[in-house]
Amino acid sequence: MKRKTILALVFGFINSLILHAQTEPVKLYNPFTIDIDPMERLLLVNIENDPDTLYIGFEPQVFDDSINGTGHLIIAWRVDGKVDVYHQPSLTLDPDKYSIAGKGLAHMLERDLAGGFFYVNESGVQAQYEFVDLHGRMISFKIKENHPKKRKPFGLLAPMGDAAENPHAMPLVLLQDFYFVRQKNSDIHLAINGRTHAVDKLPISIDRTKMTFIRYSTKPLIATFNTAFSGQMSNIGIAQNQHAVYTNGYKILLEWKEDKAFIKSIKKKNDIYPVTLHFNSAFPNIADIENASIYKGTFTIAHHPSTGKVKGVYNIEKNNDEIHISLIPSKGWKPRPDKFSLRFLYTVAKIFKKWPSTYEWTARIYQNDEQEFMMHSNWRRI
Repeated sequence: MKRKTILALVFGFINSLILHAQTEPVKLYNPFTIDIDPMERLLLVNIENDPDTLYIGFEPQVFDDSINGTGHLIIAWRVDGKVDVYHQPSLTLDPDKYSIAGKGLAHMLERDLAGGFFYVNESGVQAQYEFVDLHGRMISFKIKENHPKKRKPFGLLAPMGDAAENPHAMPLVLLQDFYFVRQKNSDIHLAINGRTHAVDKLPISIDRTKMTFIRYSTKPLIATFNTAFSGQMSNIGIAQNQHAVYTNGYKILLEWKEDKAFIKSIKKKNDIYPVTLHFNSAFPNIADIENASIYKGTFTIAHHPSTGKVKGVYNIEKNNDEIHISLIPSKGWKPRPDKFSLRFLYTVAKIFKKWPSTYEWTARIYQNDEQEFMMHSNWRRI
């Protein structure tokens, strides 16, 4: 074989190796999840100032989707901090979803809820439910709002996660088109086992109007952030210098530093409005973190502009081939109030802004004998 032919074959082989190396996909590991639970409408009725022996509030929810089915349920908030869930048989529910409501799920029971309804029209909330509880007591409530003044709803992150003692995830109840039922021109009746209970009232006026503490949203979004996980991490194959990845309803934006991928943001799409986890200091790819490395940064979780943002910090350390991550929403919730009454409410009732800062997510990541990345993560209150 001639010398030129041999050289051509050698250079061709080298070029093929270079080309293969260039086209070999990079394995991207994403330790973050945002799960969306669709919902049509949400209503909360409190009787904490005139409580029942078992219940202090009721929360009707309306569904019409492929995950939960079509129908109504009522979360009954208990004196002991736990919840009972009464639901129509047409709904397909996962009991684990309610373990982060208050101090956890006590009972989940089917009820017909025949004739029950909840909707919002120009006059306000129209709702009515009647059912028998687990002790055989009749519970009924009716709300008929007929206010001539136009509603002026706003956005809110509901402090649902404040009551959780051992959360397995961080619940983000993001409420657009949120408002209160007005006291004037409202017919409200709630009875348990024949005894009438007075509903709670909001201690301040909103839009120069006295309000009950009955609140609702016609555009609720329940986002569950980083459910506790124990097992093998999956990876996404990406090309070198690829800046956007679309997978399982997520859009992941990347930035590259010295041929290494960093996660800039993770956006979860849904039918209401996307939920985005944004890193102000891009989060490194798990596969690229070297021993004795430390990374620190800040993050933001955002939904619709009206619902504000959750802000915090993250920390990564790798030693002895183990990666340890902590993420704390230390800055809490940052609302965007567009009226003085809301600014006053959020200042006085510190629970609204503070509760996310009491959550901490930690993860331990290592490679097993097959060089697959394993992760064990959980949440705790701090």
